[in-house]
Amino acid sequence: MAAQTKVAVIYYSATGTTYQLAQAVCEAAGDAGAEVRLRKVRELAPEEAIRSNSGWQAHQLETQDVPEAMIDDLAWADVAILGAPTRYGIIAAQLKQFIDTTGPLWSQGGLVNKVYAGFTSTGTAHGGHETTLTSLFNVFYHWGGIVVTPGYTDTSQFIAGNPYGASHTSNNGEIAPDAVALGAAALTARRAVQIGTALKKGMAG
Repeated sequence: MAAQTKVAVIYYSATGTTYQLAQAVCEAAGDAGAEVRLRKVRELAPEEAIRSNSGWQAHQLETQDVPEAMIDDLAWADVAILGAPTRYGIIAAQLKQFIDTTGPLWSQGGLVNKVYAGFTSTGTAHGGHETTLTSLFNVFYHWGGIVVTPGYTDTSQFIAGNPYGASHTSNNGEIAPDAVALGAAALTARRAVQIGTALKKGMAG
């Protein structure tokens, strides 16, 4: 029996919106037969900033038992699905800081020929959904990865409207991801697992 495809879901979330998308990604990847790790990246914001926002502080407590991402999680994975809210049209600094620590693994070829996908959330409509994901993909290209997107491979995507990955507009944290956004997250995960499994099998053959 072939080994399970290993999926690392690595995310940053301040008040919980992106975390909910990450959970949908994990659930769908598991349902597709993958072994899944959910990992959050380290928080960089000072405690006083977190305490000043009740939603931020509550989410930090809610996810205190989620393990922090390590470079070993990327080394372990066949598929890595990364997510973060947008900050001025690019990924949040917390995820970028984690990415910036991958140099040693990258230089050893430890990130090449893996499947990568992404998801994001914004506070406002047109707030950087697509630019955040495409900026994340630039990292994956440097890693020598295979980028998998949901595209318009399912009729639901004509409602979701983002071919690059799952995304959601939260109205600055007031609106939780709806069925459309969660469905796009699940579709992204299923496609990443499908292609990752085929690639793993093909390269082993």
